[in-house]
Amino acid sequence: MKKSSLLAVAALTGAAAVVLAGCAGGSSETPSDGGDGGEAEAGRACVILPDAASSPRWENFDRPYLQEGLEGAGFEVDIQNAQGDVNTYSTIADQQLTQGCGVMLLVDYQGAAEAVAAKASAEGIPVIAYDRPFTGADYYVSFDNVEVGRLQGQTVLDGLEAAGVAPADATVVYIGGDPTDGNAAMFAEGAAEVMEGAGIVPAAEPPGAWDQAISQTNFEQALTSLNGQVDGVWAANDTNAAGVIKVLQDNNLEGVAVSGQDANVAGLQNILLGWQTATVYKPVADEAAAAVEVAIALLNGEDFPTEAELDDGTPYVQVTPVLVGPEEVKDVVAAGDASFDEVCTADVAAACEEFGVVAG
Repeated sequence: MKKSSLLAVAALTGAAAVVLAGCAGGSSETPSDGGDGGEAEAGRACVILPDAASSPRWENFDRPYLQEGLEGAGFEVDIQNAQGDVNTYSTIADQQLTQGCGVMLLVDYQGAAEAVAAKASAEGIPVIAYDRPFTGADYYVSFDNVEVGRLQGQTVLDGLEAAGVAPADATVVYIGGDPTDGNAAMFAEGAAEVMEGAGIVPAAEPPGAWDQAISQTNFEQALTSLNGQVDGVWAANDTNAAGVIKVLQDNNLEGVAVSGQDANVAGLQNILLGWQTATVYKPVADEAAAAVEVAIALLNGEDFPTEAELDDGTPYVQVTPVLVGPEEVKDVVAAGDASFDEVCTADVAAACEEFGVVAG
């Protein structure tokens, strides 16, 4: 695993992230006020989301937050979803560019955003890499992804400690994310820094994917190769963790330390029920607000100041992630990033009551 080389300077502070989150309502002047014929394109934000399968966040949270933030600032918005298909991604981009864009905000899917960024740049259109990095973007807006990995690594250590297992003696499996996603390397970097720094040596590390079924199969095969012995699993997100947990349940293996990310419904339920140690909560509203603020600046022909950058020099606007265990699930629900009715189903109701999860 490569060490912390992806960041060149320090992250934005949590306070800065809060400030960004409060700005999305829009105080910018509407760019279409009293202009000439070119301003319709200049005031149009084009957004491409990657899919609806890897995480429910894209359609449930990112889309409405981005739409409301940009429209609230007076801009026209075109948000479309590639539905997990690189050809669809390219087709959407071509259609958007034909209609005109003042800025493009792209969530990469298997490298498809790079070609789109090149086309946009050739037309003088600034590009924001949203949540996932890719070559050719003018700005990268995401959470501090190495820190996400560190929190995941600490989750595994906490779970091992609770089980009375020393890190150096632990059998830990790594179930990482899709290697074509630039964030996956950052998550792995941060997790390895913490876990391996504490003495963990990975017992198995199958190829990564953002897919529950693939992660389940990969973990099942790893568990078989380890003769059914496992103390911890670094799972790069809650979807992967769900696949891992299904195998643990099928084999009656309790008390295994399992990490995650996204604070999705299944992840929160698994945490409340004791199958998952914790998840990394990334308040999408904060990330979307930061992206809206950058987009507004670019649509107004301005630069946006940042305090961090990627190795290639891309300005990096970072947002602070939060670790969520059973005691913090109520905070995610209270924030509106998870539905009480969806989380606290009949089989989870007692745990919700125990940990103070209530309807808003």
